[in-house]
Amino acid sequence: MQTHEYYIRQCLELAVKGEGQVSPNPMVGSVVLDKNDEIVGKSYHQKYGEPHAEVNALDIASNKAKHGTIYVNLEPCSHYGKTPPCADRIIKEGIKKVVIGMQDPNPKVAGNGIKKLNDAGIEVITGILEDECKKLNEIFIKNIKHKKPFIVVKTASTIDGKIATSKKSSKWITSEKARDRVQQLRNKYDAILTGSGTVLEDDPTLNCRMDGGRNPVRIIIDSTLKTPPSAKVYKQCGTPVCVAVADSIEDNKIKKYPDHINFIKCPLNDAQKIDLNYLTQKLYENNIYSIMIEAGGSLNGAFIKENLIDKLYLFLAPKILGDNKGSSLFDGLNIENISQCKNIKIENIEILSPDLLLESYFIN
Repeated sequence: MQTHEYYIRQCLELAVKGEGQVSPNPMVGSVVLDKNDEIVGKSYHQKYGEPHAEVNALDIASNKAKHGTIYVNLEPCSHYGKTPPCADRIIKEGIKKVVIGMQDPNPKVAGNGIKKLNDAGIEVITGILEDECKKLNEIFIKNIKHKKPFIVVKTASTIDGKIATSKKSSKWITSEKARDRVQQLRNKYDAILTGSGTVLEDDPTLNCRMDGGRNPVRIIIDSTLKTPPSAKVYKQCGTPVCVAVADSIEDNKIKKYPDHINFIKCPLNDAQKIDLNYLTQKLYENNIYSIMIEAGGSLNGAFIKENLIDKLYLFLAPKILGDNKGSSLFDGLNIENISQCKNIKIENIEILSPDLLLESYFIN
């Protein structure tokens, strides 16, 4: 007989197949064993608004699930939302044991699913690979607990921390393999955010070029509307475009841009820049639950200065620029003492030969 960890790990591998498709729901996978501990059904939550992982797995298992065990990386829901409660379906199928990776942080569930199962006489085991389960759904957890978007910075640099030469040359710092990995990240997050400088210099599309991928919402910070209406990023590609502008911007300027663009008027801070706390909260209220920043050092630094960044994806190329006038990863923090540095914790190093991907979390 396999261990609980073995089956919860299977749940995690299934769950990640829903990446980019289930937001704002969590990613969930489920495995069903019959009374003889043989796998008779396994599936995952495939798309927001559609059946949850447990229901899909039980549909596959059919009547073989009776007196069996179901594994799931997140506590089964106990309330009516887009779909009926998964806990009710588990009870109906005559399951004898439920093994759960982590409790749902959503107050609508938060132990209520477990209680409902216990009250029905079902054995419930929780906390299996809990840390791994929490990491998989770190976006969902932050959304639920803090009502704010999960924000990451994606950047690529030479070994000496430069993202472009003094002449603004940056293509390509990293290899094709690393750039393919970026497309996977674009599929994962709800939105990509950049500044007007990047639009003016690179004219990016900011779409997802992964097979089967989903184009993220594109967010441009352009307080004075310096970017041209003809920029590639403003072309219609099936997902929204948002532009953050100063609240004093004149409407006749906005009218020059395509109708499908959503303008968010924002107050300015003391430095006469967009108030990033205001903007990110507005984006969350507009159903943007996760944001990946692909920008220059000034905007990256501004987000870090406001302690708005949760995670950093740093693609590191084995190259040395050696140009002190080249563009840096992060600018504007104005730190004089090394003890004031912003600290990160490196969680994972991925080899994308010849490059490295450092996956890190900010310690605020």
